[in-house]
Amino acid sequence: MNNASKVSLFAVALVIAFGATWAAGAAVGPLGGTTPPSTGGMAHGDEATTALPPGLSVAENGYTLKLATETISTGEPQPFSFRIDGPDGSPVTKFEVQHEKLLHLVLVRRDGSRYQHLHPEMAADGTWTTSLTLPAAGSYRVFADVKPEGGAKTTLGADVQAPGVYEPARYPTDDRTSTVDGYTVRLDGDLRAGAESKVTASVTRDGKPVTDLQPYLGANGHLVALRGADLAYLHVHPQAEPGTGPEVTFLVEVPTAGRYRLFLDFQHEGKVRTAEFTLGADASTVPAATAKPDEGHAGHGG
Repeated sequence: MNNASKVSLFAVALVIAFGATWAAGAAVGPLGGTTPPSTGGMAHGDEATTALPPGLSVAENGYTLKLATETISTGEPQPFSFRIDGPDGSPVTKFEVQHEKLLHLVLVRRDGSRYQHLHPEMAADGTWTTSLTLPAAGSYRVFADVKPEGGAKTTLGADVQAPGVYEPARYPTDDRTSTVDGYTVRLDGDLRAGAESKVTASVTRDGKPVTDLQPYLGANGHLVALRGADLAYLHVHPQAEPGTGPEVTFLVEVPTAGRYRLFLDFQHEGKVRTAEFTLGADASTVPAATAKPDEGHAGHGG
């Protein structure tokens, strides 16, 4: 086989590797493009109405996520910049603080792995920048969770690509136990589509309950839930005020039946760690007359 043929085959392999995941992102709007603000649905608190769960579109409520780059190499820290344009097309420079931060940036590979939760810094011109390290190849979804001053709480999503050999992770069954840095976290409770569900995380270390959890972003834990089929974004927080542990309880409302990936950030001894879970959601038994419409967010967004 000559060199030209080898190059062609390699290019085809990359297309196959990224094709399925990119199709999911393209289905809800082109990367860097704009879509009109959605209408319909039911408002949640001070959030604008939306026809889709948060995070599925690059543009919502008149705001648009603009990434400075759509491709990042793996393995080394790199500056990652973006801005959020307002309804007039100009970068937004004023945001309201939510859970101690102006913006929460969540990143996860489209197979539901490689989760990161970051807090970029904003320059005076509205450009947000953070150091980003992608540990492995694949297509990643970036979520910018913000509330522009005087505007609706909004979660925007776009894809970035990390070239290379990509082997997707699989999460076919429930996984309620996560081990990280010597900590074991157990998640109890069941998800019911269209109904509020209570889930409780219990943190132990070396078999002993951790009773001195430290607040993180104003709470004892910070939970992000993503729908496996399309990475619809649900951001939840504890039901009660910060305590000491070992249990942290959340109220979660997922929009549909299916499998969900859940990521719990918790802080102990000055370090934030992330526990990962997989849970399936069954169809709700709430009567149709009283069931709530799909509200997109569950609990308190951040």
